[in-house]
Amino acid sequence: MTPRRLAAIAALLVLPACSAKREAPDAGKEPAPAVPVRAGTVTLENFSDIVRSPGKISAVAQQKVRTPFAGTLSELLVTDGDEVQRGQKLGSVVARDSEAALAGAREMEREASTPAEKNDAARAVALAEKNLVRSALRATASGIVVSHSAATGDRLAEDGEIVTIAESASLMFVADVPQAQLSRIRPGEAAAVLLSGRPGPLPGAVHDVLSATDASDLTIPVRIDFHPVPARVPLGAFGEAAITVGERRGAAAVPDASLVRDDVTGVSRIVLVTADGKARWIAVTPGLSQGGKTQIVAPPLTPGQRIVVSGQVGLPEGSPLSLQP
Repeated sequence: MTPRRLAAIAALLVLPACSAKREAPDAGKEPAPAVPVRAGTVTLENFSDIVRSPGKISAVAQQKVRTPFAGTLSELLVTDGDEVQRGQKLGSVVARDSEAALAGAREMEREASTPAEKNDAARAVALAEKNLVRSALRATASGIVVSHSAATGDRLAEDGEIVTIAESASLMFVADVPQAQLSRIRPGEAAAVLLSGRPGPLPGAVHDVLSATDASDLTIPVRIDFHPVPARVPLGAFGEAAITVGERRGAAAVPDASLVRDDVTGVSRIVLVTADGKARWIAVTPGLSQGGKTQIVAPPLTPGQRIVVSGQVGLPEGSPLSLQP
């Protein structure tokens, strides 16, 4: 056997030993430590598809209180913003003819110089006061005084407007809905109105879509009727309407805290806990959100499936997990 063949055989015998030496450190390497995280589960939830729009309280019907005849407004007992009840006295007006008769009798009384003239003038004043035609002005509906067109002492023509009352029973909410959402609004859809400074929402329903007053506006007014009509709601009060335009029943949902959104790509992801307790990142398509839960439109998720809700930021794919309570 030549020296060259002996060297080749020796090299082959040495190679397995070298390989064994190189593999030995890896074989003894300890597994990566488990990452502590909090986990939740996929659940089935019912979601309401809601369109939210700002608006304000308005009134469908307004009643005008007018003078029954030409005369003078002798008193006005209310002002703008006052709440009134049907039949309540708002003021009174004196007829012009009888007022003129009284003014003439008093002028006679001032000019009387003799006892006879003074007696005649006194009888004339008494008769004029007795025959004075005075009419009380009363509210024709329960509601809120929104404006007045006269003040005490003003002379008024017959059928002159004095007070305008917005009927409480006709109060409504006018929501300014963006035109892009208008196709989703239908009469009868449930709505809830939350007014500024009021603790809870007021229930109602969509009556109909109204005509836009400004063609350049990007919103369309939508009338919402209250059920029932609330008491003591200020006319013109601002608020927000939440109109329910649809529902998603039995939809797969995850806690909001489990979603991680990439601000650059806009992609949302969650971390699934695999059967062997490791992290698996997946991209998801979120849908409606409600009550701290978000609907997952895709991919399909199984109810009860474990997901990471805390500690997932920066978590490497495939990391072993230690689920904390």
